[in-house]
Amino acid sequence: MDVSPTAIQDPSIARDNFTKPGVLRVAGHFLKAMRPVQWVKNVFVLAPLVFGLKLSDGAALSRALLAAFAFCLVSSAVYVLNDIVDREQDARHPTKRRRPIASGALPVEAARFGVGILVMLSLALGALLTPALSVVLAAYFALNVAYTWRLKHIAFIDIACIALGFLLRVVAGGLATAVEVSVWLFACTFLLASLLALGKRRHELVAVHKVGGSTRAVLDQYRVEHIDWAMRALAVVTVLSYALYTVSESTVANFGTRSLLGSVPFVLFGIFRFNQLVARHDDAQSPTDTMVRDLPFLANGALFSVFITLVIYLGW
Repeated sequence: MDVSPTAIQDPSIARDNFTKPGVLRVAGHFLKAMRPVQWVKNVFVLAPLVFGLKLSDGAALSRALLAAFAFCLVSSAVYVLNDIVDREQDARHPTKRRRPIASGALPVEAARFGVGILVMLSLALGALLTPALSVVLAAYFALNVAYTWRLKHIAFIDIACIALGFLLRVVAGGLATAVEVSVWLFACTFLLASLLALGKRRHELVAVHKVGGSTRAVLDQYRVEHIDWAMRALAVVTVLSYALYTVSESTVANFGTRSLLGSVPFVLFGIFRFNQLVARHDDAQSPTDTMVRDLPFLANGALFSVFITLVIYLGW
């Protein structure tokens, strides 16, 4: 079936979308637009559970997982909303033009309806856990609406917005598990999220310059050399912040050990590996997409998780 933007406006195609095969086809495209592979970012919701020594608490674990799922829903709503707004620019992008909305495979009306459903489900789930969590979810969605319509067009402010979104994930995890989040965890989260966002902007800038033109005005405000400098600085500051966290008096008193310092090499390797992925200039997918499929990166993340669990919960 022709799924070009012109074809979608054809009445016969619109009627076909209401048939069973048509509905299933639209649902499949909507699921793709939700980008479930990006749900891995919501692991930040679980950070307070782990570092709050509640991983063995079944009730707290269940609440944290539900909070993470609520963030999966609202973050997917944001992805779809962003694709709706940027569909014309994405259609001119070397890789984003294949996205369901930009390609015309997913009708805009269906996408808008899906966004509303995802947001309502997310807020309802958050309210069931605690009303404060639904407020955080609403704040995350509002922040991203502002980001989509205006803030993403301002260089480095767009990076700060992305990082703030990760902070809200950590806040949500703390609320769901009744854990007081440390300043160190907030700082490390903000720095790491900023680094990831800069890496993605660098990839977009290089990819667009390779084929010529630009798909968004904010890229014209960035320079590769400036991003490289900022990424190097953030990498150093992020590792140092995490190292200082592991040896801080509050951390040692909370966990009763200084062995957490041994997890610093895992953080160092993870950041080094991410910078390698950014430097590849792979036009096929962004470094954050590659990261969740990269075996060395995933293996390092698994080893890091095992190590800190052994140190925190078994006193190694």
